[in-house]
Amino acid sequence: MATYKVGYFIGSLSSTSVNRELSRALIKLAPADMEFTEIPIRNLPLYSQDHDADYPPEAVALKEAIHASQAVLFVTPEFNRSIPGGLKNAIDWASRPWGQNAFDHIPAAVIGASIGQIGTALAQQSLRGVLSFCNARQMTAPEAYVQFTPQVFPGDGEVADEGVREFLRGYMAEFRDHIIRVLTVLPRTPRPS
Repeated sequence: MATYKVGYFIGSLSSTSVNRELSRALIKLAPADMEFTEIPIRNLPLYSQDHDADYPPEAVALKEAIHASQAVLFVTPEFNRSIPGGLKNAIDWASRPWGQNAFDHIPAAVIGASIGQIGTALAQQSLRGVLSFCNARQMTAPEAYVQFTPQVFPGDGEVADEGVREFLRGYMAEFRDHIIRVLTVLPRTPRPS
């Protein structure tokens, strides 16, 4: 059985992020042939094209982690009706300099949770616009706007509500199918470090 290597981004830098808890649940509910590695963004300096000729080690590691992945999953909160600055900064580093975009043709999915009822809908739409420009091959359906409550997500990646659990399981199965479809047409080849 093939294993699909998925790098995932947590859009929040908070140690108590509800999206980190959502990512734990998604990993537990994913098909067995998916292997997950978090791509950290916390220590990236602010992007400036002044660094394009000589990337700092944190940005080199970011691009290498994306290149080692067959797909990427973005699990993001919504800040001021858009994506967090730290996540946008990571995308800027990964997609630059011009012609060296690590997201080119990569299968991608977007999901997020918030305590509000719209569950990061506007952040996800903002992120989709950025990923479209980066030429990522996005899963467009199902969309998943998750309202986070401690009753539904009690911790350790558990999902107490059966309906939410099955929806998230289906989302991850659809993401796996999306990865297979994209890689069939656009296979990813490992790149040298």
